[in-house]
Amino acid sequence: MNELDMDFLLGAEDDDNRDQRRTRGSGRRGNRRRRKRRNRGGFIAPLLAFIILAGIIGGGGYFGYQWISGALVPDDFAGQGKGEVVIEIKEGQNASDVAQELERQGVVASARAFTNAITNAGKSDSLQPGQYTMRKGMSAANAVTLLDSGNRMLVQVTIKEGLRLSDMLTQLAKKTGKPGKDFVAAAKKTGGLDLPSYAKGKLEGYAFPATYEFQPKTTPAEILATMVERYKQAADKVGLVDGAKRLGHTPHEIITIASIIQAEAGRQEDMPKIARVIYNRLNREPPMTLSMDSTVMYALGKYGTYASIEETKIPSKYNTYRWPGLPPGPIANPGEHALEAALNPAKGTWLYFVAPDRKSNVTKFATTEAERQALLAEFARNEAKYQNGD
Repeated sequence: MNELDMDFLLGAEDDDNRDQRRTRGSGRRGNRRRRKRRNRGGFIAPLLAFIILAGIIGGGGYFGYQWISGALVPDDFAGQGKGEVVIEIKEGQNASDVAQELERQGVVASARAFTNAITNAGKSDSLQPGQYTMRKGMSAANAVTLLDSGNRMLVQVTIKEGLRLSDMLTQLAKKTGKPGKDFVAAAKKTGGLDLPSYAKGKLEGYAFPATYEFQPKTTPAEILATMVERYKQAADKVGLVDGAKRLGHTPHEIITIASIIQAEAGRQEDMPKIARVIYNRLNREPPMTLSMDSTVMYALGKYGTYASIEETKIPSKYNTYRWPGLPPGPIANPGEHALEAALNPAKGTWLYFVAPDRKSNVTKFATTEAERQALLAEFARNEAKYQNGD
């Protein structure tokens, strides 16, 4: 091989390097020997690594298998586990966050086992915030099953239509197990409840009656805020703001009217007629008082729809026998049917209504004073009958 061929194999070098190579005593033979030694060393290193790996996997036998399987298959418990532990999934947490918490509390053997199990189940994106009752030492697959949203710990509370705020707070405390004083305090701090501006900072009338599900850790303030939000949804559904404008009233006045309807009506089907009586009295010339017993009872802190003559003399602005127009605000928390009746009164000329039989809840209506007196006489007969044990 000539010198040009050797330069081609070794790569082009500058003239000075070639001159220096010619002057060294070992010449090209020395370089070839060094290259052979380097090649032998480069071949031995990968070969040695391969032999070591083969020894771990094959020659290592049981211990090699354990090393590989431990790297690929995470630790996992078997079975349903035992005991009880409450796990809370917070808003914004993902499956990895939950996995770390489950491992920390000993529910699953490893976070990796849980993330594998929830991925295989196709539920990585279905975790819902809330509290869940779990067991310690359970398999990852069983942990995924118990974290289904249907297993969340919830407190169900049903609030009936027409309850006064004071009664509502008492029921909320009883059904949630939280102190009543905390609900009372939260009801007074209305700034954080996001009430509509027309509520005038008062919660009465704006805590919507419905069935709710709350997390055990939900605070009284959060519960009341949820009920206000539910009210807003109902108000939007019935078109409260536009409907009030159409009738020539403010939304607050409509809620007040709805609360009276809710308190006075024995049946849903009577509500639009009661609404008409209220509007007919408000619009009558000369002015006519509403004379609603339910507003007097609210002022007295009593219950019932029959006020005595003495009770109708109290000075409260809620005494609609004494003061014309509507009372200052709602006397209860009306439901959706009462809201709809207040916005859509029946057509008629009625000025009076009486429930002549307290056992039937049927309300009867009258336009003239003579018709009203006839209904009152019917009521008196029925009351006498009940007092005699009939």
